[in-house]
Amino acid sequence: MRTAVLASGRGSNLQALLDECSNGSLPIEIVGVGSDQPGAAALERSQAVGIPTRVFQVSDYPHRQAQEEDILIWMRENRVELLLLAGYMKVLGPQFIRQANFPVMNIHPSLLPAFPGLHAQRQALEYGVKVSGCTVHLVDEGLDSGPIILQEAVPVLSEDTEESLAQRILEVEHRLYPEAVRLLVLGKVVRTGRRVQILQQEVI
Repeated sequence: MRTAVLASGRGSNLQALLDECSNGSLPIEIVGVGSDQPGAAALERSQAVGIPTRVFQVSDYPHRQAQEEDILIWMRENRVELLLLAGYMKVLGPQFIRQANFPVMNIHPSLLPAFPGLHAQRQALEYGVKVSGCTVHLVDEGLDSGPIILQEAVPVLSEDTEESLAQRILEVEHRLYPEAVRLLVLGKVVRTGRRVQILQQEVI
């Protein structure tokens, strides 16, 4: 499945996807990586393995809608069938989601619907929860509100800082995101309204 990735930062989840692609266990072809940050390390990771990159810096456009229209044009030109958000720190507008004729997936560092938006780990610590985690979901027109594909819990330790909790959640993200993508591409993700069912693997 021809796949594009949008990332804003260091691209560690992108790297996890690239690693799974390179060993043949993830049936996607990443045909382009875009970013709203020209200095994003995610772009360097992509260029290092020969994947074309594009920068969509918001300040280069008269408004956000023009930026998102350019992203859509870029994806259509590359015949994209799946869009993965990997640390992309901008919320895609409702018009973008409506016009995208392909699935859009995201991974978020909390057990949604708890703690959407920025600084989810800080929110979890301030609230005092004993369990956090990460969620892979389909993107809809809301903020981290789309149907949930996979979740995994991560205990919150008494000595945790925002950084230590984020690091332990990130280790799970690197495993969970490729698995969710694999399930979607293999047709194992069935959505009925907000509910997502994961079909069992066939026994041979």
